[in-house]
Amino acid sequence: MTPRVEEISAGVYAYVQPDGGWWINNTGFLAGRRGVISIDACSTESRTRAYREAIAKVSDRPITTLVNTHHHGDHTFGNHLFPEATIVAHERTREQIIADGVPSYLGAWSSDVEWGTLDPTPPFLTYAEGVTLYSDDLRCEVRHVGFAAHTTNDSYVWIPSRGVLFAGDLVFNGGTPFVLMGSVEGALSALDQLEALGAETIVPGHGDVCGPSAIAAVRGYLRFVQESAEAGTAAGLSPLELARQLDLGEYGGLVDPERIVGNLHRAYADASGGEVDLTAAVLDMITLNGGRPLTCHA
Repeated sequence: MTPRVEEISAGVYAYVQPDGGWWINNTGFLAGRRGVISIDACSTESRTRAYREAIAKVSDRPITTLVNTHHHGDHTFGNHLFPEATIVAHERTREQIIADGVPSYLGAWSSDVEWGTLDPTPPFLTYAEGVTLYSDDLRCEVRHVGFAAHTTNDSYVWIPSRGVLFAGDLVFNGGTPFVLMGSVEGALSALDQLEALGAETIVPGHGDVCGPSAIAAVRGYLRFVQESAEAGTAAGLSPLELARQLDLGEYGGLVDPERIVGNLHRAYADASGGEVDLTAAVLDMITLNGGRPLTCHA
C-alpha cells in the first residue's frame, strides 16, 4: 500500500498510490529546470504532504503549476497544500469545487479515514477547452473532453512527443470505473477520444501505470453497464434490484465492485433523460456492500 514514484519518461513521473480504491488516486509531475508541474493533488492532508515530499526527493525546484483533471476530492482536497502554485483546471471544475465545499457524502466511507484539514481550494486559472503548458521545452496539452464523462469537467494531460497520457479518472486500471456524476455514453466517447491519441504509456486515475489495452478494458465494462441497464429497464427492475441479480463475470474481481449500482443509476438516468438522485445511489452502494460503509484505506 506504499505509494511509489515511477519515472515513465525523462523528467516525467507517475505517483502511484495502491490499491487505487475509493479516494486513493494517482497523481504525477514533470520536473523541469525552472519548476515542477503537478497533475492533481491527493485526498487527505497526510497523503498530499507525502506526495510533496516525494516530489522534493526528485527535484528541488518550486512547484509552479497544479493541474486538476476534475473536481473530485481525491484529486483536489490537497489543493490548499500547494500555496505557491498556479492551480489550473476546466471552468466547471472550479464551479463544482465551490458548489460542493466539503461534500456531505463523505460519511458514506469508513469513519476511520483521517482526512486532516479540508479547505476546498478551487483553481484560479481556468479554460473552456484546454490550455498548453511547457515543462522547459516539453509540450503538455491539457484538454477538456468536451462533454460529461466520468464527471461534467474531465480533462486529460497529453504529452505528444513522449506518447504519455495522464488520463485522470477517464481510465481505471484494476478498479471499477465510476460514472455516477457523469455519463456512460459520454465516458465511452471520451475513451474513443483518448484512444485516437495513440498513447504508449497511460497514467490512469487509479491503478498501475498501463498501456492502451486499459482503454479497451474500461470500454468493455461500460458497455456491460449499458446492456445490463437496458435489460433491467425492460424487466422493470430498480438499479439496486438489478445489481443484486447481476453476475459481474470478469468484472467481479475489480476493486470496489459495489460501484455497479451507482453506474446503473447513471445509465438509467441517461436513458430516461432524468436526473440521478445521488443520495439514493450512494445508499444503494452501501446496501450492496452489505450495509457497511464503503471501504476506504485513504
